[in-house]
Amino acid sequence: MTHRISIRNAIASDVPHIYTLLIPFADKDIILQRDEDNIFQHLQEFLVAEYDGKIAGVICVHIYGKNLAELRSLVVDPAYQKHGIGRLLVEGCEQWVAELGVAKVFALTYVTGFFIKLGYRIVSKESLPQKVWTVCVHCARFADCDEVAVEKVLADVPIQPMTILPIIELEQE
Repeated sequence: MTHRISIRNAIASDVPHIYTLLIPFADKDIILQRDEDNIFQHLQEFLVAEYDGKIAGVICVHIYGKNLAELRSLVVDPAYQKHGIGRLLVEGCEQWVAELGVAKVFALTYVTGFFIKLGYRIVSKESLPQKVWTVCVHCARFADCDEVAVEKVLADVPIQPMTILPIIELEQE
């Protein structure tokens, strides 16, 4: 049987699905909690993965400036894991921010092996002051954070933006 996986920008009608998908991961402290209002406020930062038309994964990208963007809230529904959806979401964000002219992307994660396979390297959190002093400082776990910072350079010089984000599609047998 052939399955279709596509990555696209999130739309307003996706918010309840995104929220439901994030809850179990937030409950386990794997990602930070987001309510539906927060998702709506940041909707333009989200990409979703559809597996045969059903939302199976999500990622958020926050841009700090032309030289830095953060991957946030990357989750894949456990029923759809091991199909390359997480990789496609990350690659979709990398393509998106590169087209916007952003040179480097980072994440704070518990799954460093996943990101290393995608070309990321471990860095100190102190090398990311934009994140640490604008977001992390407000987190309840700030003094005892056990997440690992990873980053990937997308380009030495930001590339010229394109006008449209192509949809990423993958047919699976």
